[in-house]
Amino acid sequence: MPVPEELRNNGLVKYVGGVAQGAAEEQTAWERRTRNRVARSILDHGPSTAADLAERLGLTQAAVRRHLDALAAENVVVARQQRVYGNRGRGRPAKVFALTDGGRDAFDQAYDQLAADALRWIAESAGGGAGGEAAVTAFARARLAAQAERYRAIVDAAAPEDRAKALAQALSADGYAATARSAPPPQLRAGGPPAPAGEQLCQHHCPVAHIAEQFPQLCEAEAEVFSMLLGTHVQRLATIAHGDGVCTTFIPQTPQQIRIESTASTASTVSATSTASIASAASSTSDSSTSSSTSGRNPA
Repeated sequence: MPVPEELRNNGLVKYVGGVAQGAAEEQTAWERRTRNRVARSILDHGPSTAADLAERLGLTQAAVRRHLDALAAENVVVARQQRVYGNRGRGRPAKVFALTDGGRDAFDQAYDQLAADALRWIAESAGGGAGGEAAVTAFARARLAAQAERYRAIVDAAAPEDRAKALAQALSADGYAATARSAPPPQLRAGGPPAPAGEQLCQHHCPVAHIAEQFPQLCEAEAEVFSMLLGTHVQRLATIAHGDGVCTTFIPQTPQQIRIESTASTASTVSATSTASIASAASSTSDSSTSSSTSGRNPA
């Protein structure tokens, strides 16, 4: 039975489907660009009504309201009642739309440059050179002081073997995306026994990475805080500011942790030795009993 021509020619259907998908993607991109124009107009001109935006952007008020609803759902803009000065006419005052803090953060900011300029001014005011570096270090330590006090309560409340994990959780709450896990020592002592193992604290994000690239005192002060909180010397292996993918800090086992593990190991050894001794004694008793019961008999 011959196949109808229209059933065999499905290439056109696939092609049309591809065109439709491409058109949908292009429409979505256009919508996003227009939405960005609406937000940018509010940034440039301040809180605006839908009518103001429609006039500035050459759009209908209905289209502008649709974009404003989408931006409000994304927490980019917020609607407020328009403040009216003098006599107000009939009806409700028009709503004005203003950017939220999150909406402002989506645009270019100069916070990094401001912070770098401030630290540079501190260094220059202290005379530059070693004095300037010391002044920046003092600022970095003072900046972390309040943060360290908050972390201290969290770390001290954890068991010794869980303190690195507690510190990682506290850092994550402040946006550092930190984790802690067991790790071997970074290197062995030359000509001596291997260094004790420990834990590796990883910070997958650093809010001040761009500033720390110019002022490494920020990283050094942070490592000092880690050492103080954990009660042991720590070793920085990598930093995002230096170009590494993750800030990595090695935390060797503290003497208290080693004692705990040593005590547990000793207890395990004593337990195993005692068990073996009891088994040996039982075996000897059994052999002795057997020997006594067979003495005086003819082995044959």
